[in-house]
Amino acid sequence: MSGLAVEQPPGPGIGSRTTRQARQWLPAAAVLVLGLGLWEGLVAAFAVQRFLLPPPSDILQTFWNERGTLWGAGWYTFKEAVGGFAIGCSAGVLFALVVARWTLLRVAVMPYAIAASAIPIIAFAPITNQWFGLLNPLSKMMIAAVLCFFPVFVNTLRGLTSVRTSSIELMRSYAAGELAIFRRVRFPNALPYIFSALKVASVLAMIGAVVAEYFGGSQEALGVQIRNSAALFAFETAWAAILVASVLGVAFYLAIALIEHATLDWHPSARAAD
Repeated sequence: MSGLAVEQPPGPGIGSRTTRQARQWLPAAAVLVLGLGLWEGLVAAFAVQRFLLPPPSDILQTFWNERGTLWGAGWYTFKEAVGGFAIGCSAGVLFALVVARWTLLRVAVMPYAIAASAIPIIAFAPITNQWFGLLNPLSKMMIAAVLCFFPVFVNTLRGLTSVRTSSIELMRSYAAGELAIFRRVRFPNALPYIFSALKVASVLAMIGAVVAEYFGGSQEALGVQIRNSAALFAFETAWAAILVASVLGVAFYLAIALIEHATLDWHPSARAAD
């Protein structure tokens, strides 16, 4: 009996995980196809004017015909969004690390952070254009950065401060200092919160960059393309540009999600999801 090897049941392989993930996306894909078909049918059935809502077939045709110009404009705006994302998220994480260290500072700062986040972002665009220059991409990056800052700050702060008291007491029983507690307990606990905020911020950054361009910018920018196309009644082009912005926003979100999966593979929340 000692020479017999006991076979272990095979664990879930990569193929089964991929199949399971594909099945999770099937409902979303079905809704997309159904929505586009319903959109096309209703526009044709009710003879909706193109300036109100062009059919998806015309939008996709324009998207293909003008793909070079649209993707060039999309890439220009995407770089602004990534720059604003980097600035806003870095500031949000750093500020949360400082505020989480002192309870009194957290109590004093949080009301003002909430009040500032309630200010319509559209009010900042003319101000940043004056500060950094109308054609300077940094003016658009700052709008995206403001949008990204608050969700990252709030979620990071929540992750840093929602650590179990027993974990803190255990670290202190080993004479660990505050820096060691932050590095080994608080920050690892905050990582799922941070990545959740980063995924939200990735979409907000793209929105902020496009909205900021409505108040002026380079003619290569996607927001300027949308505004000019609508002003010239080229609504198919405007909708095609919106499609480019959506695709880039989704791609940015998925990139952050992939980084999260690779980074948090060790975390209990990731193992529970699998």
